[in-house]
Amino acid sequence: QVQVVESGGGLVQAGDSLRLSCVVSGGTFSTMGLGWFRQPPGKEREFVGAVTWSGTSTYSGDSVKERFTVWRENDKRTVYLEMNSLKPEDAAFYYCAVGRFPYYSGTYYDESQFNYWGQGTQVTVSS
Repeated sequence: QVQVVESGGGLVQAGDSLRLSCVVSGGTFSTMGLGWFRQPPGKEREFVGAVTWSGTSTYSGDSVKERFTVWRENDKRTVYLEMNSLKPEDAAFYYCAVGRFPYYSGTYYDESQFNYWGQGTQVTVSS
């Protein structure tokens, strides 16, 4: 059984940096694509970024791409989301998810491509 656990959220000030971690247990980690999503208060969950099994990263848009980085460490079964220059609009619950298909090398962009989810970690950004 695959389990996903996020950590690293907290309260930061605008302009600060924060690194989220996600540890995945169960399954063959090295074959997994891994994604990060967020859900701001009162809004739908949205794609932030992802990394394929081979280490290729994709992001939801230029604003995120310029400030966020997704990468993985297979020996630690961990995927990270490094967030820099945080803005109040980045405040949200951040979720980590495991890709539905092993060895998938296409572009990640949607919830339907992921089938195991963590409980989320909250990021609050004060202005």
